[in-house]
Amino acid sequence: ANTLFNIWIKYKPRLPEWYYNEKLLQVGDSLAQIKEYKLAIRQCYGRYLQQFISVNLDDIIGDVHQFKSMFFPNGFRDKYATLTFHALQQKDVCTYHMICSSDRDLQNQESLQTCFDVLSSLQITMQVALPQEDLCWLIYNGTIHIYTICRHLMMRGQSAKVLEYLLWASICLESSIPLLSVHYLTWRATLYTAVCQCYFDCQAGIHGEVFARRGLIKIDELKQLENMSSPLENSETKKIFREATLKMSVMIFKRAVYESRRKSKSTIQPKLRVSQKETRKVSLTYLPRSITECLLTEMFDGASAQFLAILEALSHSSRHVLCPAPPVPDEIEIHDVISELFHAGLKILSGNSIKKQKELCIYTCKTENIFVITAGENGVSGGAAVKFIKLAFSYEEWDVFDSAIEFVVNFLQAQDDPTWKKAEMELKLLKLMQPLLFPRKLKPVFSSSKNNTKEARMPCDSEKNQTLKSELNAECSLKHVEPSHDLIILATTAFSFVSTSKQNIQPDKEMLLDIIMFLWQKCKTGLQQIRINGSDYLEYIHESSTYQWIHVLWIINEVIQKISIADANAVMLAEITLHLTAILENVADY
Repeated sequence: ANTLFNIWIKYKPRLPEWYYNEKLLQVGDSLAQIKEYKLAIRQCYGRYLQQFISVNLDDIIGDVHQFKSMFFPNGFRDKYATLTFHALQQKDVCTYHMICSSDRDLQNQESLQTCFDVLSSLQITMQVALPQEDLCWLIYNGTIHIYTICRHLMMRGQSAKVLEYLLWASICLESSIPLLSVHYLTWRATLYTAVCQCYFDCQAGIHGEVFARRGLIKIDELKQLENMSSPLENSETKKIFREATLKMSVMIFKRAVYESRRKSKSTIQPKLRVSQKETRKVSLTYLPRSITECLLTEMFDGASAQFLAILEALSHSSRHVLCPAPPVPDEIEIHDVISELFHAGLKILSGNSIKKQKELCIYTCKTENIFVITAGENGVSGGAAVKFIKLAFSYEEWDVFDSAIEFVVNFLQAQDDPTWKKAEMELKLLKLMQPLLFPRKLKPVFSSSKNNTKEARMPCDSEKNQTLKSELNAECSLKHVEPSHDLIILATTAFSFVSTSKQNIQPDKEMLLDIIMFLWQKCKTGLQQIRINGSDYLEYIHESSTYQWIHVLWIINEVIQKISIADANAVMLAEITLHLTAILENVADY
């Protein structure tokens, strides 16, 4: 930083001003590419903007006239106007990346506020540049940056606050004439999709459907203009329109599939239910068609598009994979629709080959694609299949989960690409969690009748027998809380995944955090015996599974350290560390 500072000071008076400013921003762009965001802001973008700023930049974000007069005193035709726009936008982008590097999950309130400040700054910069057609590149880049930041904030439950910025980005694309061409339609449809999903996250599905229908109208208007200028003979152009229409249709289906059933409550409809035994005997291909399947067929051509619609209809931001729960709201019609969606998806998945290629990204969440799909095709992508299984786990659709996971895991195991190993690990963890969260059959840990027989033979007045009785009860209580085999397998498997795998192919951090919290809650039950029984507990330490609990607790601590999720729940980490330390000290003293 000091070297760069000295270079700027030394050469500024020796170089032409325009040349100096150009090189200043070029160096900033190079620093940003190698992720030296702080240095890029302080020594490049910030240094360039210092010549304009006489007050705090945050104080003028809401005042367009003051913003114009400060940064563009000579108007937008000035030779430095383009450089100023570029510096303003890049400074905001680097600020966002600095926040992500220090607080990736945006857990601190200051980080969230900084992100919203960045969005406001990007918005006012785009507002000033929007009337200038030659600055359409700035508008386009600005929509990308706004979308990226808003997606991140949506994952943190901030959909209500980012909605206005996504709406702004969509309107900007519609207001810039150069960006109304077919070339930018795919990106415009992606922004429309993000707006709709914001509405759905805010429990305003009707507004999401209305906006999706508005998007269809805009797409159709552009299609008519293209037909007037030249018929749509280009296959690539047809594909762009088809995919944009698909995105909007999926958003409409997301609400329509539920609302259409609610509206027909008064109408008696046959319930197409199939028992588990019948499901095993009869091939899914020949099951009766449900109302949901009929709607899918009417709205979408091809199994690939239908599968995309199913995934989006089942997805909701409030659902976590390892926190399964019944559908909300708890209505019979909603339960029926969700069950029909899963069975329709299973039929598609079992009747079509799983594909590896990624043709169209419908939307991006966190740092990975939720699913990819191609309009009009019949193949289902591997990412879509994995997402479907996670949703089945989340909704407690165990028949669908058990059926789908078998051939999807077989597909993943046959792939040579190491990136598929991440998905394979996640599905294996789900399979291990299933019997722990929802045991099908409860197996007794010990026989109470045998113990009762022993107790019946003991004279109640004997002090010796009273002592033996208390020891027996202590032994039984210890066995009652010993860790199950499934729990130990889950803990050791999670530990092996984070220990032997590279960081970029490890299971999702959010999933690992949920597993750690689950293991810790189970551990607490077993470790309570240490506090309850005190030194008596140590007498049975070799007969009971104390060492197994200590081993599980040690695994929990190691996994937290290896995947760096301590910031997600610092209180839990401190509690685990204190428990582990106290147990090891007591065992050593004993």
